[in-house]
Amino acid sequence: MNKEKVIFAFFIVLAMTLNFGFFMGEIDNADHHNVYELYAALVVSLICTVMKFGDRTHLGALMLATSLVADLQLVVVAVIWGYAEQISASGMDDHMMASVVSLAGGALLSNVVSVILLVIETVQVRR
Repeated sequence: MNKEKVIFAFFIVLAMTLNFGFFMGEIDNADHHNVYELYAALVVSLICTVMKFGDRTHLGALMLATSLVADLQLVVVAVIWGYAEQISASGMDDHMMASVVSLAGGALLSNVVSVILLVIETVQVRR
C-alpha cells in the first residue's frame, strides 16, 4: 500500500465531506452552517491543492484545476462571511447567508468532481 496515495485520497475526501457538512441545512439559516466547519473545509482544501502540485499527468492537471476552483470559492465564502459579520451594518442576513451557502455548493461540486477524478485515476492503475 502506498502511504502517499492514502494520505492524498484522505485529504481529498475530507475536503469534500467537510464542505458537504457546511453546505447542508437551510440555505438562509445561519444556525445551520458552522463557521468553524467552513474554516476547516478551506484549510483542508488548501492542503489538497498543495498536495496536487507536482503531478504532471493530465488527470493531475484536472484535479489541480478542480481544487483551485474550490479554493477560490471557499475564499470568497470566507470573505463574504467576514464582511457580513464584521463590516456590514445589517450583519449576517438571509441574503448574505444564501450567497455564502450557494458559493459553498459550487465548491462542493468541484470537490465531487475531484473525487470522481481520483476514482478514475485509481481504476486506471494497473497491477
